[in-house]
Amino acid sequence: MRKVVFVGALMAGAVMMLSSSAALADNWIGTWKMNAAKSKFSPGPAPKSQVNKWETTPAGTKFSAEIVDAEGKSIQTSWTSKLDGKDVPYDGNPNADTASPKKIDDNTYVNPWKKGGKPTMESKVIVAADGKTMTITQSGKNAKGEAVNNTVVYDKE
Repeated sequence: MRKVVFVGALMAGAVMMLSSSAALADNWIGTWKMNAAKSKFSPGPAPKSQVNKWETTPAGTKFSAEIVDAEGKSIQTSWTSKLDGKDVPYDGNPNADTASPKKIDDNTYVNPWKKGGKPTMESKVIVAADGKTMTITQSGKNAKGEAVNNTVVYDKE
């Protein structure tokens, strides 16, 4: 009986370790601050600041952003996804009402956006091999119908 309890406890511990290490394998998890000097926005103007946060939750990966736009207006956006490419609500984003994030590997995912069911933009998120910087490229059309081609660089906090 003791063997069964011990083996069961050992297996439960192994499962917990594997599931927590799998969650940590997504290298974008954490808080990232925009590096305005290394970023390019077309069309401009660039936001004054942006801090992005990714966290692991029971519902999936939760993304949230705190943005101060060029006029000084504060904007908060968020989505939660299993990173499986399925549409999820994208709250607070003027250019999208749904996102469809899909994991490519531990350092990369793509995120097509839609507004009213129609594609608007796509973001590609890449964490550098050293884990210290992240680059997000965005392309498509914003809510005003303008072509967007942004390259935004973030530093890990």
